Amino acid sequence: MFSDSELIKRIHRGESDQVEFTESAKDLDKIRKVICAFANDLPGHNTPGVIFVGLRDDKSCAGLSIDDAILKNLSGLRGDGKILPSPIIEVAKKNLQNCEIAVIQVEPSKNTPIRAGNRCYIRVGPTCNQAAAEEEKHLTEKRDWQNLPYDMNGVADTSIEDHLDMEKFRRDYLPSAVTPEVLQENKRSTNEQMRALRLITPESKPTVTAILMLGNDVRYWFPGAYIQFVRYDGTEVTDPVMDQKEIDGTLAEQLKELDSILKANISTALDTSGETHAQLPDYPYEALRELVRNAVIHRDYQGCYTPIRVYWYADKITIVSPGGLYGVSRKNFGRGYTGYRNPTIAEAMKNMGFMQRFGMGLATVERTLKENGNKQASFDIQENFVSATVERRP
Repeated sequence: MFSDSELIKRIHRGESDQVEFTESAKDLDKIRKVICAFANDLPGHNTPGVIFVGLRDDKSCAGLSIDDAILKNLSGLRGDGKILPSPIIEVAKKNLQNCEIAVIQVEPSKNTPIRAGNRCYIRVGPTCNQAAAEEEKHLTEKRDWQNLPYDMNGVADTSIEDHLDMEKFRRDYLPSAVTPEVLQENKRSTNEQMRALRLITPESKPTVTAILMLGNDVRYWFPGAYIQFVRYDGTEVTDPVMDQKEIDGTLAEQLKELDSILKANISTALDTSGETHAQLPDYPYEALRELVRNAVIHRDYQGCYTPIRVYWYADKITIVSPGGLYGVSRKNFGRGYTGYRNPTIAEAMKNMGFMQRFGMGLATVERTLKENGNKQASFDIQENFVSATVERRP
């Protein structure tokens, strides 16, 4: 975060393409648009933009009381899934010139274009505008391809025509990632659309994300990118196998098939102890779903031939994800901190409706297990894998 003296200098200069004043913390949609515009950094300043929450347009103090709830809401904008890919922001409470202010500092992104609500915004002087087609094209071209995560790398020896299901892209993915109004206005080529959505490289090679989400033969290129489901008639891996499946296809197809398998295997008992009878499953479906989706999004796809494993025993379920922790530590794991090994896969999963917001998966697991009467999930965190175990409800 900038020093107090630097922040005061920026206040004195007034609103600009790097400074925004807003007197209320309630208009989160407006703040999201500004964060998006600062992260896109169309002018190429390569320095952070700053939003001052609690200042009027004339630089006067709005008298806003900055409490923990406001700071939490503002910090949550990074991971609520409405700005994609997730921007890097820092939020702090400041007292500047005898005025209580919340400061949001937004780092310029190397992975542009950034979108808020599936629309791309840029800063033009002191205002936020929706980017025109040429402006968004410029943001795509200025993306720093040399410093991007593995899931944005091109896959050698692949092509759009031969290895991607383009009908699926046009029918399912594109409408979920970009608003119909923007699609109608821009009239861009398919290649330009895919490049803007981080699905092909400047050389028109499908990225890792494109193959995993839209590929015709995912396992040919990523042999370990599937889910192994095994149900045992007992409590150990040495017990007889009741059912087993290898679930492959695109990541979306895998999750949809596994969702059906989870629902089919959950048993429900009738609780007659109270005044009303209640249906009680041995496992809450929502908790299992979140654990599996976390495994799919966070697993290591780079040179890894190991599948995600879902082992269903008589007394517990264990879900094993290849790859250790990334961007978080054992200390803050499961406490709302989120680090994405595969940010573009996470973006794609959000666009396809498999995630509501980032960083809330384990909180959902904890809540639903408690409500259903299960013990809390236990985690085994190792260098090369993370496993989650959920015990059957008594």
